[in-house]
Amino acid sequence: MKTFPMFLKMQDRRVVIAGGGEQAAQKARLMLKTEAEIVLLSQELDEELQDLVATGRARHDTGAPGVRSFYGAALVFIATGCVGLDAALQALAKEAGVLVNVVDQPDLCDAYTPSIVDRDPVVVAIGTEGNAPVLGRMIKTQVEELLEPRLGDMARLAGRLREAVAHHVAPEARRGFWRWMFAGEPRRLHARGSEHRAARLLKQAIAEGHDPQTRRKGAVSLVGAGPGDADLLTLRAVQRLQEADIIFVAPEVAPAILEQARRDAERVHLPEPGAALAWPRERLEQRIATEARHGRSVVYLLADTPGMAQFEPFEALDEEGILVERVPGAMAIDAFPAGLGSGQRSAAF
Repeated sequence: MKTFPMFLKMQDRRVVIAGGGEQAAQKARLMLKTEAEIVLLSQELDEELQDLVATGRARHDTGAPGVRSFYGAALVFIATGCVGLDAALQALAKEAGVLVNVVDQPDLCDAYTPSIVDRDPVVVAIGTEGNAPVLGRMIKTQVEELLEPRLGDMARLAGRLREAVAHHVAPEARRGFWRWMFAGEPRRLHARGSEHRAARLLKQAIAEGHDPQTRRKGAVSLVGAGPGDADLLTLRAVQRLQEADIIFVAPEVAPAILEQARRDAERVHLPEPGAALAWPRERLEQRIATEARHGRSVVYLLADTPGMAQFEPFEALDEEGILVERVPGAMAIDAFPAGLGSGQRSAAF
């Protein structure tokens, strides 16, 4: 990455938009979603921007642009529509030491405007570092279809419930509670418009003080990494990596695969077989079983699916109510049967 994605607090911070036409109005519409103080730097404003000033939502600076125009701004947008003027204003803003976005001139930008999926307070930002904004908007459309319109309301409900969960639900059960809230019946009810039923269900679970998910008894997922490329992981493999509390990583697994894992999951990198610090098979099985019995979601990440067949001892965990599953990796192209035609369906192991 050449840029680092980050969400900035904008409440009561000043954002300067240099320009008074449609390009400036586009940036103003974006900033109106925040609680920033908007300053419009231009001699003339179009009707839309004039209305923002008249209603008190923005302030109009009619002075001659200078370095002082930009001092202390959290962010500056330069959108005059004139390439030469934009460059001159960018130089002034840089001298003031602020972050600058210049419309349609990525080489002059310190910050890029992402495509945004807004389910406030849930916000998804898609950036391409200025290389392919059309692609960013296409991805935005796909994400819009995935996230229900009421998701932001549910996130706010979670915020209101956090203190109650902290008081009544045991620490080892909390992650499972939140997973159930956002992946189980409460979210389905909420998405269908039954907000009150979803809230009652959540409050009942909090009052009972436990994780409603049976999976909190523990889970073991033997996940195949497939051919080795991160983009060839199965959807279920990615899901399990995102849910894992602890991941045991076989030595032959490509590092890129772990980019798909939950960032704060504990990771145990296993030494090469035959190495001085190599784990005996019995030790690995015992450690995985112990983690699962403590209510953790465990992933054992292997480079190939056939290796999963070696771990029959985990089947005994089923009798304890601990889920054990195999998540096969995708089949490599060179592993396809000879003569597989275009009319035949590809398969996973």
